[in-house]
Amino acid sequence: MAGYVFNLTDKNSLYKCINEGMYSTIINLPKNEIWRTQHEATFGDYITMKEGDKVFFFHKRKVYGIGELIAIKYDCKLLNFPGADLPFEQDFKDIEDSMIMNESEDNLRSRVICTFKAQPKFFKHGIDMDEILTYKPDTFKMLRAFWKVTFIKLDDVETKSLSDIILKNNEAQLDLNDQIPMDAFTDTHEKIKNTVTKDYLLHSNKILQLYANPNGSLRHEMAIELGILDLITNNNSVFGKWDYLSHQVIASPFKPIDYMDKMDIYGYRYIHNFDTISKYLIIEIKKDTANTNDLNQLMKYVDWVNQEESFGDYNMIEAFLVAYDFTDNLIENYKNIAQRHYTKSRRPPISMEWSNIRLITYKFNHDSKQLEFFEVLSEE
Repeated sequence: MAGYVFNLTDKNSLYKCINEGMYSTIINLPKNEIWRTQHEATFGDYITMKEGDKVFFFHKRKVYGIGELIAIKYDCKLLNFPGADLPFEQDFKDIEDSMIMNESEDNLRSRVICTFKAQPKFFKHGIDMDEILTYKPDTFKMLRAFWKVTFIKLDDVETKSLSDIILKNNEAQLDLNDQIPMDAFTDTHEKIKNTVTKDYLLHSNKILQLYANPNGSLRHEMAIELGILDLITNNNSVFGKWDYLSHQVIASPFKPIDYMDKMDIYGYRYIHNFDTISKYLIIEIKKDTANTNDLNQLMKYVDWVNQEESFGDYNMIEAFLVAYDFTDNLIENYKNIAQRHYTKSRRPPISMEWSNIRLITYKFNHDSKQLEFFEVLSEE
């Protein structure tokens, strides 16, 4: 399963969050009542959460864990109150009774919550980041880039390594009643059962509607990311089904965080009924018209995933370039750019050709309030 590391700057908040089995990041309302890209990114991080994903907490260089996301009612992530996905002021007194987290007016900034249980425990002994990053160092990628964000998502391999080092350092505590308590866990989750309706479910549609132009294009690429993440997470689509899904995943050698290349959307799927990865997903998004430079950028990510993940087997990669439109030059040169020739190491070796990039246009349908996707070209 994937894992999430939540950053808490206050020790009391750390204990309170674990005690209640519920987490919410603070989302400050924008002054102009328009979500900014960092807000849309946060909603995108929540929208890919699935029951069974692991939960960890970071505080002052140390990581505490281990928990697991659980669905109390409908889903493991919910709006704190109906309409929390819209960037508008709410009067606390008017909606207090409908809020999941409602201790004070400050909870109006808690727009989305996720719920979890200990699995097996949230140990009091946190593990220092230096010790974590020197344990199976090749497996830690996103954790090394934990910078200027409230939480991050880890893939299965990184999650397993983080779980292992936490368990390894707390082995003596496994059979002892020595853990961060979850005394309010039952009360908090009972409140969710009694309060939540389907109006609390997190979807992208209302957010996308705010930023859709009359022609169906969207003003922010991050908003398109959010819509695609929502679509793949909850439905079958032109992009297919994927077991792991994330966005803004690093795709470059380690360097200052602000200069790292990041894939818009990355994922992978397993062979059915096995934990062996079958395919990798890469999606590059352009809100307006994509050109050949954008296709070359996507091919750069394809080469990175081939080098770092599929180890020379391009056939494991499925890639998509999504845009409102494509230049004629891109269409004309598509087949020349979007291909790779490689040799499969068999006896005798086999020469292979890869060209599995699909060009997809998007449009927001104002009537259905849905993102729609249309394939322009395929490898055939």
